[in-house]
Amino acid sequence: MRPQIVLFGDSITQQSFRSGGWGAALADTYSRKADIVNRGYGGYNTRWALFLLHHLFPLLPLQVSTKPPVAATVFFGANDAALLGRSSERQHVPIEEYKENLRKIVRHLKECSPTVLIVLITPPPVDEAGRKEYAQSVYGEKADELPERTNEVTRLYAEQCIELAKEMGLCSVDLWSKMQEREGWQKKFLSDGLHLTPEGNAVVHQEVVRLFNEAWLSAAEMPYDFPHHSEIDGKNPVKAFQQQCL
Repeated sequence: MRPQIVLFGDSITQQSFRSGGWGAALADTYSRKADIVNRGYGGYNTRWALFLLHHLFPLLPLQVSTKPPVAATVFFGANDAALLGRSSERQHVPIEEYKENLRKIVRHLKECSPTVLIVLITPPPVDEAGRKEYAQSVYGEKADELPERTNEVTRLYAEQCIELAKEMGLCSVDLWSKMQEREGWQKKFLSDGLHLTPEGNAVVHQEVVRLFNEAWLSAAEMPYDFPHHSEIDGKNPVKAFQQQCL
């Protein structure tokens, strides 16, 4: 069986298998090397994600048909950072709880497999003007005047994500900071002030691959699941498969 890399997160992960998505790009990078499994749940925060852990990552691998993943990305925070008293307050998670929930997710993954490579990804920055434009395009005059998320509050959640990664010795992608290094990031990387454009997806893909390569999960160094066609003798094909299929 190919090793599995699981992408665990909210809608930014769920949408990552769309055309131009960072998950789809990872699947191409690791083609015939590892299976990329999308476990993104639109609208979810870290509080709700905790209810999924035992279903997605069972602690008794001997009783199921699949092995624990060799790597996982954990990409939450965009919904946790929703503001109280605004239209998306149902998704709000206090910042201290957000950090603790991430810690619980990491500990569970490590309990499934002590060797699993975990990459924490911060929420992306928020383009408040872009969010307002999007709301007006959907709701018209009924759109709320006050933003349901702000970039400054999201920064605080991103900082907690990075801090936790340092505390637990994990890899992390500071997406909040990385995207804002580019002039015009609001329109270049965000499609509606929050979700990613193809260019924004490319940033996530590039950063995740970089961290995988710096660890021990370089696609270039991984073997194919079965022989490359150039290794197959047309007159005696069985020879190429004998050792790998034993």
